[in-house]
Amino acid sequence: MSNELHPPVFEDKSLYIESMDLDAKGIGHKEDGKVVFVDGALPFERVRPNVHRKKNNWEMASLQEIYKESYSRVKPFCPHAGYHTGSCGGCKMQHLEPSAQIAVKQRALEDLLAHIGQVKPQNISRPIEGPDWGYRFRARLSVRDVRKKNMVLIGFHERKSRYVADMQSCPILPKHVSALLMPLRQLIESLESREHCAQIELACGDQVTAMVLRHMVPLNENDQRKLLDFGKQHLIQWWLQPQGIDSVHLMPASLPDSPKYYPEQEKSLSYALPEFGVVMPYRPTDFTQVNPYINQVLVSKAIKLLDPQKTDTVIDWFCGLGNFTLPLATKAAKVIGIEGSEQLVQRAKDNCELNQSSSAIDANGQCATKAINLCTVTFLSQNLFQITPEQLLGLASAQKWLIDPPREGAFELVKALAHLMQDKAANFSAPSRIVYVSCNPATLARDASVLVQGGYELKSAGIINMFPHTAHVESMAVFDLP
Repeated sequence: MSNELHPPVFEDKSLYIESMDLDAKGIGHKEDGKVVFVDGALPFERVRPNVHRKKNNWEMASLQEIYKESYSRVKPFCPHAGYHTGSCGGCKMQHLEPSAQIAVKQRALEDLLAHIGQVKPQNISRPIEGPDWGYRFRARLSVRDVRKKNMVLIGFHERKSRYVADMQSCPILPKHVSALLMPLRQLIESLESREHCAQIELACGDQVTAMVLRHMVPLNENDQRKLLDFGKQHLIQWWLQPQGIDSVHLMPASLPDSPKYYPEQEKSLSYALPEFGVVMPYRPTDFTQVNPYINQVLVSKAIKLLDPQKTDTVIDWFCGLGNFTLPLATKAAKVIGIEGSEQLVQRAKDNCELNQSSSAIDANGQCATKAINLCTVTFLSQNLFQITPEQLLGLASAQKWLIDPPREGAFELVKALAHLMQDKAANFSAPSRIVYVSCNPATLARDASVLVQGGYELKSAGIINMFPHTAHVESMAVFDLP
């Protein structure tokens, strides 16, 4: 790509866009060196920005005109996408060709590793990719009763706004869910409690599509009946959330006075990892199975990189429901899954027992899982954001670690590891390999710096394109002891 050493002459107010930030804004510099972030602009474009916010060192702008367009610019596939007022804020990068999106994310990862972590991977891993459309199996859809227009809106928020975008379809959702956006509007419009419905949490499993309705007042019998009839017609499993997250519960399959029966309500929300023979039940509010295509490839790739042997002990840090723990248990001698929530730990134990016992039964009365041979699996509850070297030393030593933290990263954990590695009196056996799966490249870079300073080599790093058309960057890195 041209670095425009000899750019054509444009009017004085033009700006050359050099790169893109993690919020999908184009980045350019004025003649005095001041940074300008331009919403909607792409790298290698010459644009006219409309500055709407100024600070000493930077300016924020919208895109007013394009003088020289990037060859990677495409027309957004979704009619609700864009960077203009009123457009949906769910996708920020649909105007950029998908392969170029991946390149931008990979560059962002490398830049953060270099600038924040001051580390450089020995190898850049090939990006983990999946479908560009219909991939979003978990989503939170806002509900807004617009009385002035006598209509209900259901969808994502508009860009930089608290308003809900007027969406009739959404191509990043599964096709059957996208087709339900308008029928869902009509359903909520028909409810007596329509103005008290705040959001719908979506979760699609292999057999079930579940929706959690957040309602601020109790639902009367008529409203409940309408939900159940809608669920029967469209094969939707309804869950209700009358208060906080702990109040979420599965809606009964029928009302007490109703002879109708809704078998869809009795299926289990779950997904499979066929390569390992594992089935993972989950609740619709669990942050899991967002992109099933990527998840299967990611689990397989992470375990291949970790390369657990039949004699190895492996620790799965931030194990959640066991998405990595249970597949690892088909390969290693012993696996320890550690999570901060005792409730999550119990559910991970339940999932482990389920896969060992073949006790899951599907709606047709058939066995939904085949019992698999798992190694010794232990689940522990531990606050990993406050873990100390002493607590880490008290755990069983392991040859391999898998770390899959939330956005905050695993700073205290890697600090405790580095401390023990430097303390010769601790008699601590450090893992020979660590695979780190990250949903925030900035915290990955910070933690990578600690690991490298502690004695590890950053063997490889690459992105996971979990959320196409968004600026969200997931990644995976491998660390080895030399």
